[in-house]
Amino acid sequence: MRIDLSDLRLFLHIVDAGSISQGAACAHLALASASERLRRIESDAGIALLERHARGVRATEAGEALAHHARRMLRRHGMLRDELHAFAAGARGTLRLYANTAAMTGFLPRVLAPWLAARPAVRIELKERTSLEIVRAVAAGRIKAGVVADSVDPGGLQLAPVAEDRLVLIVPVGHPLAPVREATFGDALALPFIGLASGSALQDHLDAHAAAAGRAFAFRIRVRTFEDLCMLVAQGVGVGIVPVGASQRYRRSHPHRAIALREPWTRRRLCVCVRDGRALAPPMRDLLAHLGAGPSPEADG
Repeated sequence: MRIDLSDLRLFLHIVDAGSISQGAACAHLALASASERLRRIESDAGIALLERHARGVRATEAGEALAHHARRMLRRHGMLRDELHAFAAGARGTLRLYANTAAMTGFLPRVLAPWLAARPAVRIELKERTSLEIVRAVAAGRIKAGVVADSVDPGGLQLAPVAEDRLVLIVPVGHPLAPVREATFGDALALPFIGLASGSALQDHLDAHAAAAGRAFAFRIRVRTFEDLCMLVAQGVGVGIVPVGASQRYRRSHPHRAIALREPWTRRRLCVCVRDGRALAPPMRDLLAHLGAGPSPEADG
């Protein structure tokens, strides 16, 4: 059968009204056009679907079957349309986002919470990567967007700032460096160090800078979370480097001193990284605008 949805709507209007002329009016069609389409529907079905009588029309048994299935099909079509509209509007679906350690632990959880709460059918597939890995993934088209430090070379991509981020050296309260306001990355390399576990984007970033300086960290232990790192520093196990937000979050429960680092690469901004913001789907544009990248960041993903 070649009956389309508009044919089904017209047929239901006619059956519900009990009149071809009234059904045509409900479908916003001329009577002649509606009558011709009805003849085509019956011809295509190969059986009479309506009984004509003096006061109008009534569905035959076959017509009642068609009306029954037509209502189901139109109801499901409406559900499909609403679901697709929800995807287009960002109310449903899965968004893939990569972020560096600072964004994963200090910025994104609190910012994403209200956005996700307002969209219960949306999932975000969030993965931790170094800023360099994120730039490469966006450039290669594996992901649409990521959150990186502005210290990374974006290549042909563009960055839209969304938050401030600064790395600090944290030491025990009674440590010889505790009174100073500023230290160097070399100071951290010379001391017993508490690092983050293998696979941490931040630790990979720090390891790369240590290697560039021709040195390596003197690890005493490596842990998975900033809270564990701050706890061990507070107990005098060693020193560590964390984003300033993590230091502020855990300083009361795990007392320590936070010292600014002199190197420019430790003072960073978190940025959304994309290739062409105008090419992004509406859900991703909405998410990035919520993060603070503006209504249409000039960079793609």
